[in-house]
This record gives sequence, C-alpha cells and structure tokens, in this order.
Amino acid sequence: MTTLSGSEAVVVAGGRATRMGGVDKPALVVQGRRMLDSALAAVSACRRVTVVGPHRDDLDPAIGQVQETPVGAGPVAALSAAPIPADAPVLTLASDLPFVTADTLVALMDALHEDPDAEAAFAVDTDGRLQFLLAAWRGAALTARLDSLAGAVANQPMKALLPDRYVTVPVSGTTDCDTPEDLHRARSGHTGVVAADPSDAREMLRKSLQPLPVRRIQVRAALGATLAAPLVAAEALPPVAVSAMDGYAVAGDGPWTLRSEIRRAGSDHGFALADGDAARIATGAHLPSGATAVVRDEYVDIGEGGALRRRPDVPVRDDARRRGEDWLPGFVLAQAGTGIDPAVVSAALSGEVTDVEARGPVRVHIVVSGDEIRRDGPLREGQTRDSLGPVLGQFVRWCGADAVSEAHLRDTEDGFDRLLQETTDVDAVVVVGATGRGAADQLRGALARTGAHIAVERVRCKPGGSQVAAVLPDGRAVLGLPGNPVAAVATLLVMLPAVIDGRTCRTPRVPWTAPLANASDVVGEVTRLLPARQLPDGSWLCDNAIRTSHLAGLIGRQAVALVPPGAADGDLVEMVPLPRI
Repeated sequence: MTTLSGSEAVVVAGGRATRMGGVDKPALVVQGRRMLDSALAAVSACRRVTVVGPHRDDLDPAIGQVQETPVGAGPVAALSAAPIPADAPVLTLASDLPFVTADTLVALMDALHEDPDAEAAFAVDTDGRLQFLLAAWRGAALTARLDSLAGAVANQPMKALLPDRYVTVPVSGTTDCDTPEDLHRARSGHTGVVAADPSDAREMLRKSLQPLPVRRIQVRAALGATLAAPLVAAEALPPVAVSAMDGYAVAGDGPWTLRSEIRRAGSDHGFALADGDAARIATGAHLPSGATAVVRDEYVDIGEGGALRRRPDVPVRDDARRRGEDWLPGFVLAQAGTGIDPAVVSAALSGEVTDVEARGPVRVHIVVSGDEIRRDGPLREGQTRDSLGPVLGQFVRWCGADAVSEAHLRDTEDGFDRLLQETTDVDAVVVVGATGRGAADQLRGALARTGAHIAVERVRCKPGGSQVAAVLPDGRAVLGLPGNPVAAVATLLVMLPAVIDGRTCRTPRVPWTAPLANASDVVGEVTRLLPARQLPDGSWLCDNAIRTSHLAGLIGRQAVALVPPGAADGDLVEMVPLPRI
C-alpha cells in the first residue's frame, strides 16, 4: 500500500486573494479549523513539508517556510521558491482546499507509481476540470519544468508547467475556495462549534466573516472604519519651521537689534532678518527668512535702543520646531488594519491626508425580540418593559460600529425569516433573545432556512452560553444574544468587536488584563462574565451575585471581567471596558 512517508510536499499559502477582499485566505475557518491546517494535516506523513507564503509563527518548527519572489507572484513562483528534491516524489497543493485528505494524495501517488512514464499525476474535479496545483510529481520532472521557464516564473499560469506525459485521477477533496460564494458553500450545513471560552469564540468568528469591500472615504467621515492600506503623510509636520514658544526670532549669535515687525501665527506678512536682527514672534508662527533660532521670552533682556541679549544664566537652546521635525512626506502614520479612531483622524489631518482606503464602518441593525417586551405605554399582565432596546445602540457604538436602525420583533413563525430577508442594507444584525431552544426561540431555525453558516453554536461561559454567531450567504453577520439584559450586554461587548475585526480586517486589540482580587469567590466551572469595579490599590473586585434582568448591577462598575475556570486571587483576567460618558 502506498504511503506518503517517502514523499515531500509543497503547500502554497500565499497569494493576494483579490476575489476574497484581500483576506488571509489560508487562515479562514471551515468546519472548525483553518484551511491551511486541513492541508497540513493531509501531508503530515510526508518526510518534509514546505509552506510557501507569509511567515506564520504558529506553525510547527519542523515545517519549512519560504516566500515567493515577488510576493503574490502566483503558484508557479511559489513552487519555484520551494526546495524540490530530485530523488523523491513531490505533492503540490493549495491551502484553500478545506476537504483535502491524505487519501486524496495517496490516490495521486498510486496513479504516479502505476505509470512509470508519467511525470505527474493531476487531480480531476467532479466537473472534469484538471486541478493543476493538486498533483503528485516526480521531483526531477518538476525541477525540469521550472528550469525550462528560465526564471520567468512570476504570474505564470500553472498550465505552463504541464509536462508531456501525465496521468489524471478523479479524486475527492478538490473543492477550493476562491470566492466568498465558494467559502459559504464549503461551510453550509456545518452545525458550528461549541467554543471552549469567549476567546476561542472570537477567534473563530473573526476567521468566518467575509471582509467588507475597500472604499475610499474622506478622513473626516472615516471614524469607526479600518484602514485597508497604510496611512501615509502627504506633507511634512511642521510643513515649515515655526516657533514653539512666545519669544524672539533671531539671526546669528547675538546680541541682537529688535526690529518693529511682529510675526504672529497665521500671518503672511513677509520680512527677512539680517545677521544681528531680532523680531517678536508668537507660538506657532512661521520663522521669518534669515532667522537661525527662536529665544523664549524669559531667556532675554531688552536694553536701551532695542538691544536684545540672552541672559547669562539661561541655557542656549533653539525654541523653534524645524520642518519635518515630527515627520516628513511618506512617513507611515498608521498601518493597515488599524481602527480609525479620533487620534487616527487627527493624525491624518495633520499630515494633510484628505481621504483614506478603508473598510467599514460596520452598520448594525438591532432587534429586541419577544411578545412580552413593551417599550411604550402601560404594561399589561405578563409584559416586561423594554429597558435594553433604547440603550443598546450606545453599547454598539462603544464597540466601534454604527447602530443604524433598530426594531422590536414579535414571536411569530416567520418573523425572523422576514427579518433576515429584508435587512440587506446593513453589515451585521444583532438580535436579543430567541437564541435558546424553547418553543418561542425561532432564530436558529430561521438561520438554517437561509443557509447560514453557523460560526459559533454556543460558548462555554456564564452568562451568555446560549449565544449564536452566524454568517448569511451574502456575508452579513448575525450575532444572537441571550434575552436577559446583563447577559446581552456582556456578550455584545465581548463578541461584537470580533465581528468588526472580521468584517473590516481590523487588527484585534490586545486584551486588557488586570489583577482580580476576589477570583476565588467568583470562579466557576466555565468562564464567567461579571461586572467589576476597581479598588484604590489598582486591583479589581467582581460581583458574585447580581440580578441579570436589569442593568442596575452595572451602575458604578467600570468593566466586565472574563473570569476563567481555575482563576486564583490576584490572577490577571481580561477586562472589557463598560461605556463611559
């Protein structure tokens, strides 16, 4: 029986993924694991495995990693960058084949061995198409084909490597994911996973979401979006030399003769200083021509006839800010993946940047469900005041998304079906309630009927365990939250940032951690999401028992603590900040 132990493998894990919005395609998750890991599992028995693409710190050190030149130059360039043995068969495969298995590769190896004249064995998919990158090669033959291109490997089609003698094999596992539609089909029907904790759930959700398209946005309107390209200064800062203090612009070493002109900030009055001259200057005013320095007010004395001298007991320093002291044109102010907050907008304006390439902001439609919920008017028997719907938008905005619309949904058989069909002008739908499996909990059934991919089925946490996260066929995210207010808010604050990360390719923020003084009093068998307050000594306390049917327990609290199982007093735990006015 053929084994893979004598062969080597090259896994192509680079490319630009332009049809997927430029996302890191090998890292996308299908059926609970990223596609790159599926490919690596299929070739794990090979004597050597090489991954071609961006370096990944989390791969086994035994796996070789190389990068094609130039980056993103296509699969032929990728194979050219990998070590190819002359004395062993080589398996080639892409990292966007979520269903490839070792059996698929063994079938290719069997076909290659059965025909001694064949230089390669190529997979054929169910539509009869030759899959040039899913193949078994004789190493010497692949090397010869690459050499025949004489170095012209960039952006060559795989067909350029087609040898004169090859065999084909109809095999399974050839479904690749080149487009968002391909990815959704690969995921459809999968029931999702029960995440071990909120951290796992967030990571799975980020990798399951389809990125929003890149668009050019005016900087002033870009708050909440995410940079899709580096933010590069268009102008130096300062653009010209300016005074950092109220004082005197001087020419030469002094003493100086004070002139009558005054240079004020924003003034366009032009004059020049000759050696030995000085002129009054205000903070922020640009230096007159000929000025060599600025001396602040408290460092000088003015004598008779306007003679200006530096005091003998003060330091000799220049209180001017020179052109480009902060940055020059071309300086990178922020990297792609940075969320556009007020600091980013301000820096862009300081660098004379008028618009940016960005994704987002994420537009969210909020739904509070349940026949028992009443927002206005007197309560009837069995009804509950809607104390969450009117404020949930503030929590959404705190997470960095736009709460563009909200609604109350009654418990009807087709209510969620209509909701998911009609709210197509948003990027995410946040639903409070109906996430359990009771008679009135209709969200999961509606998601199944739309063909949604369930990214996270449940999370092992309390409260919030019944949450569900899904991706609709058109890319919209659906975040289903538990019905009680504290659980809904805690789950939203923990999970919605991951939705924003995934849809805008935002770099996830490093979790904020702090020492929890009473961890032993509140720890449970699963991660607990609890309101927390800070003590004067900087440590934190959690509330062990709060009522979850209202938000009064959040008053005076600064964060929601994620307390993991086994936490001990003083351990660092993640803190998710609560909104502040």
